[in-house]
Amino acid sequence: MVLEKFKKIRKGNDEDYIVALDIGTEFVKALIAKLDGEELQIVGVGRCRQDVSDMHSGAIADIAGVVRNCEEALAQAEDEAGLQAKRVVIGIAGELVKGVTDTIRYRRPQPDRPLDDSEMEFIIEKVQERAQAKAQKQIALETGNDEVEVKLVNSALVGIHIDGYKVSNPIGFQGRDVAVQIYTAFAPMVHIGALERVAQELSLELLAVAAEPFAVSRSVLGNDGNSNFTAILADVGGGTTDIAVVNDGGVEGTKMFGIGGRSFTQTIASEMNLTYKDAEKLKVNIGHEQIKPTVKKEVNEALDKTLEVWIAGVELALSEFDSVDHLPNRILLCGGGSSLEKLVHTLEGASWHKDLPFTRKPTVQHINPSEVLGVTDTTGSVNDHTFITAMGLLRVGYDTLVGSGEGDSLKDKFNRLLKI
Repeated sequence: MVLEKFKKIRKGNDEDYIVALDIGTEFVKALIAKLDGEELQIVGVGRCRQDVSDMHSGAIADIAGVVRNCEEALAQAEDEAGLQAKRVVIGIAGELVKGVTDTIRYRRPQPDRPLDDSEMEFIIEKVQERAQAKAQKQIALETGNDEVEVKLVNSALVGIHIDGYKVSNPIGFQGRDVAVQIYTAFAPMVHIGALERVAQELSLELLAVAAEPFAVSRSVLGNDGNSNFTAILADVGGGTTDIAVVNDGGVEGTKMFGIGGRSFTQTIASEMNLTYKDAEKLKVNIGHEQIKPTVKKEVNEALDKTLEVWIAGVELALSEFDSVDHLPNRILLCGGGSSLEKLVHTLEGASWHKDLPFTRKPTVQHINPSEVLGVTDTTGSVNDHTFITAMGLLRVGYDTLVGSGEGDSLKDKFNRLLKI
């Protein structure tokens, strides 16, 4: 397959810019941001609709098609920014991306010796090895392929206890028993390889690949190492729904399942014998007064069928967070699929949450771009919840650059230890 005709030589050599590519099932979104101290300023925005055959369940199905769409979205963003940035962060989604928080307990042979960087690095390596073995086993079970290769895509510190006491910085402490909680996300090499190929075809330097629910959590957590932010984050895309549970500023885990906005459209198409395009048009304009009441009734019945399956998926995903005593009572939504009013009403009104460990009925709202910490938009185009994942990818890019520096703060140290 020759993709050379899509390739544009990117001559951008300005180290102050990052590109975020959110390769979604329905749209590719490209953001170009300028690094300004601890802030990121969005200076270019682009988006391009994907063909139905380009993606499958959140993963790339047609590399050439996706490259074409990325090129279009990038061209728009570059024209607006007036420059070409060369470093990119790409999001990865799909049911085979596994994100989990593991706790490893380590008994120190010399409890009187203060903990140092090299000992922490050893402990973190052990956690990552254990998490990789677990992810490999789970993906092998789901795919029926024991030979499947997985790769670590994201890692983040959740918490550390020494002899039962929580510490924010373990360096210099004495003690015998160290318990470290680290969030790790793994994906099959075949998915990561496809993203690497896309970056290569676009002549971009791949700075990082990020599990998209992890990117969403980074969008709302910012730089505060002592954040007590607590919420359930749900990114409802075209092909998948990605869920992250964040507790006291730490990612407890991420889950994904293969029902998104496209599933709703397909149900309308099959129930009403319409083309996918016409069904999508009906779904998006369901509130319009020109649509006949009989047609509205049929569309709503089709939506209800898929909503029933979708809410069961949410319930199942949240039930798997068995390490948390209580689930957060706040659900924050993003992604194009969450624009469906019926979906929001179903989350707010139904009794689906009754069998889950909520202390009270959860509140539901969309994440607004203005709530994304450390990222500001200078273009006026980043104006709704559909851009949150791309903004989170910019944050992951920032984290990666900070993590490769030689700062002395706790955050800098652990970014270096966890850097992959």
